[in-house]
Amino acid sequence: MMTINVGVVLAIIVVLRLRRRTQARSRAEERNTALFILALGIVIAPTPLGQGIFGMIKQLVSGVSQVGI
Repeated sequence: MMTINVGVVLAIIVVLRLRRRTQARSRAEERNTALFILALGIVIAPTPLGQGIFGMIKQLVSGVSQVGI
């Protein structure tokens, strides 16, 4: 039996969509790409990878906010 990881499929779709030229995109295509990226974020968020990415972004934001003080 073969299983398909939804996160991997969404990541492939996002990469393929983002490789296209920006000028050739319609508003509907841009909206769909944004929805795919949102869905990918929702799928990845509860995983250890998603938590690691969240931790890195949190450290980055706290570092930037301390520099501004």
